Amino acid sequence: MKNAFLIAAASSGSGKTTLALGLMRALKRRKIGVQPFKCGPDYIDTQYHRVATGCDSINLDLFMAGEGHVRNLFYSYCSASDVGIVEGAMGMFDGFDGMRGSSADIAHTLDIPVVLLVDAKSTSYSVAAAIYGFTRFDPNVKVAGVIFNRVASPNHYLYLQEACRAVNVECYGYIRKNEALKTPSRHLGLSLDSLTEIDRFVDAAADEVEVSVDVDRIIKATELHHRTLNLERHIKSGLKVAVARDEAFSFIYPANIEALKSDIVYFSPLHDDSLPDADLVYLPGGYPELYAEALESNEAMRNAIKGYAENGGKILAECGGMIYLTEEIDGKKMCGVLPLSATMENARLKLGYRKVVLEGFEICGHEFHYSDVAERGEVASCARQFNIRGVEVDTPVYRYKNVIAGYTHLYWAETDIFKLWNK
Repeated sequence: MKNAFLIAAASSGSGKTTLALGLMRALKRRKIGVQPFKCGPDYIDTQYHRVATGCDSINLDLFMAGEGHVRNLFYSYCSASDVGIVEGAMGMFDGFDGMRGSSADIAHTLDIPVVLLVDAKSTSYSVAAAIYGFTRFDPNVKVAGVIFNRVASPNHYLYLQEACRAVNVECYGYIRKNEALKTPSRHLGLSLDSLTEIDRFVDAAADEVEVSVDVDRIIKATELHHRTLNLERHIKSGLKVAVARDEAFSFIYPANIEALKSDIVYFSPLHDDSLPDADLVYLPGGYPELYAEALESNEAMRNAIKGYAENGGKILAECGGMIYLTEEIDGKKMCGVLPLSATMENARLKLGYRKVVLEGFEICGHEFHYSDVAERGEVASCARQFNIRGVEVDTPVYRYKNVIAGYTHLYWAETDIFKLWNK
């Protein structure tokens, strides 16, 4: 790897994803290898990154993983690429505990510079004060320069450049105010139509970047001058893991799959009619509610999952994967493994980092869902969950035979997830 940088902003909604995708695709057009990353637990922006670059995007999260793991993960995945680009989360200094886990904290942990995106809508020279603060607030974080978003005109940009000069900060260009650069819906799944829409957006963002952002100066300013680390690759365990992956189930942390140390076979609950032979079946999150009719129609797969569970097969199901194991969602039949019913009625968001404790085994994750479930039989929680402040939350983890399921998306790249079945 020759270059790396993190894209941060003053707040959410500033356009980080648009800039990140535009830069990734613009570099790819130049035949420059890009390895994408995302700060935090987000599993949707990472799918956009994959469309832009053709590479899996890797989550870097200092709540769910330790500093050493995050560093090694970053440099290991970057080792075969020319440029590592990390898309930040929220505001630059917004972490799970003050600055802890923030984009700035991750940039410092990785020892890479920050490219700061500034939303210039309805302002001009006043941004000098904001830039001054963001570039000097934490001396451990190096800000290489600034890019402006939602710039109204070339004349507007002249005032913004003056603001940068006033505080002695490099300015690498801008993205125009452009209604065509509206990020696609975050609830598209991975259908061919949705991927086409995302690809169109990525191309539009790259076109905009190539017009008014000095990509060459960014590359020159973000050269790395230290040796990279090498993450030891896992030796295969000889186990087989079947992973559900299709339009309905796609919320997967690639580092988790690597850490399984297993032979991986992917299958589709939507399109396949049989379950692969496996020592573990992993049902990740996704959008089963959007594909409930198609999932119900695939009775062969539903019966295969049910039979596998009843015969003692190990299943790990998260969020949408758990919903697939319930009896039904809003009247549509699911696998019927768990005596639960799911619904999207009166949907409200539940989210937050979680620490899961199961008989002394601890693992971290992230809860994010709108659906809800109601118990329709005897099924008790087999674990306790706590938020970032150590306060217990009422989110259950269900267990039936060797099936473990819950709303929390677990991060096990630093541990052995098979220990869940030894408790």
